[in-house]
Amino acid sequence: MKPLRLLFIVNVDWFFISHRLSIAKKALASGYEVTVACRFTEHKDELASMGFNVVDIPFTRSGGGIASEVNTIKTIKATIKDLRPSLIHAITIKPVLYSGMALHVIKQDIPFVAAISGLGYVFAASSIRAKVTRLIASAFYKVALSQKYKTVIFQNTSDEKILTDVAKLKGSDKVLIKGSGADLSVYNYYPENICNTIKIVMACRLLKEKGVYQYIDAARIIKEQYPNTEFLLVGTPDLENPNTVKQIEIDSWVNQNLITYLGHRSDIPAIFADSNIVCLPSFYGEGVPKVLIEAAACGRAIVTTDNPGCRDAIIEGVTGFTVPIRDSKALAIALQKLISEPELRVSMGNKARAFAEAEFDVDSVVAKHLDIYTNLIGKTQ
Repeated sequence: MKPLRLLFIVNVDWFFISHRLSIAKKALASGYEVTVACRFTEHKDELASMGFNVVDIPFTRSGGGIASEVNTIKTIKATIKDLRPSLIHAITIKPVLYSGMALHVIKQDIPFVAAISGLGYVFAASSIRAKVTRLIASAFYKVALSQKYKTVIFQNTSDEKILTDVAKLKGSDKVLIKGSGADLSVYNYYPENICNTIKIVMACRLLKEKGVYQYIDAARIIKEQYPNTEFLLVGTPDLENPNTVKQIEIDSWVNQNLITYLGHRSDIPAIFADSNIVCLPSFYGEGVPKVLIEAAACGRAIVTTDNPGCRDAIIEGVTGFTVPIRDSKALAIALQKLISEPELRVSMGNKARAFAEAEFDVDSVVAKHLDIYTNLIGKTQ
């Protein structure tokens, strides 16, 4: 009997490693022949050494012109026809849309898993340009999600409602899985260090939409009353994104003693363990931010926004607080409450860990994905 062939189509290798590697490893261990098709930066050999087949797909970050995008769809189509996968798992916006379009052209009933990791700004913004783009994107989603055998994985209920209406999805076509999970043996709970210096940490790609400016404004407000509070900023500018925070801005904040800048770090569990509060004031089109899942796993109180995805990562008033997007004053007030009430902060952290164990355990997330694969493939046999 030939092994089942699983094809992952994802935008870029580092995102796959960060968000879906555990699922791919389990599939490989379960007997699947696994191929990872994406744009490769520096992890191609690493993935190949793990036993995965690797295929280059020329995804661009923000669009390289119509000819370039059509060529990407053609490459996906050729890859599907060449590999003849038993199931395709597409992850993030472009891979889902382009893989769905390619399958529509091929006219084969290959089981299709579409992972919606946030809908981006298009379905949230109200500008005329966003509304026009939303109409176009909706038309693409209707086609891309028209496969006979499919499961659309949503990370939050807001995205689920939007695309259910757009693509006329049935209940059996979709499932809600909150995020990509956290390894609870890596993101351990350690009691926070109760001392005079409170450490607040924000870790993300340094984009304006992640709420970096609001974080800085809140730091400015809080340091007037609590000058010993330390605001940590983890991450690097995304130079390919026009909405990146610039290094010169970061240097200015450091010089003003507003933040401690840590840059790119691979020891997030240790940073969270040494902190008191985790903050993400994002208004980006999130699924469920992985950093908030990890913060909960580490048992830290969270302050985030009521943005879809962000609000799904906490229990309001129990494991953290949400504030309106782009509201620096409300953000500062929420942070001040946790600074001034250590018993509340510690209680929220304990409950956050329990919430992570119930909702975000990566082993549970992986098992749910393998069940989806089995059920979809079973429908074709």
